[in-house]
Amino acid sequence: MLAHVIVSGRVQGVGFRFSAQQLAAQYDLTGWVQNKSDGTVELEIEGEHNKVHTFLNDLNKGLSPAAKVDDVKVDTQQDEKGYSSFFIK
Repeated sequence: MLAHVIVSGRVQGVGFRFSAQQLAAQYDLTGWVQNKSDGTVELEIEGEHNKVHTFLNDLNKGLSPAAKVDDVKVDTQQDEKGYSSFFIK
């Protein structure tokens, strides 16, 4: 399963990308995360269906104490891109 995600709120400058990378490793997920110029964070995450959903549930909680997630937009697909790791862009 592949999920393309846009997270808005206080998600830049609070360790959000690093926390996302750590959580992805914990769930054995691959993909990437990057800050966007509009203040949001964009992710592509792929792996087993239940692990991706668990990751997304944790993502809604903010991932780091200083983060505050206001909205998470998710677009899911069954086809994966075959990432070998999870990295910060």
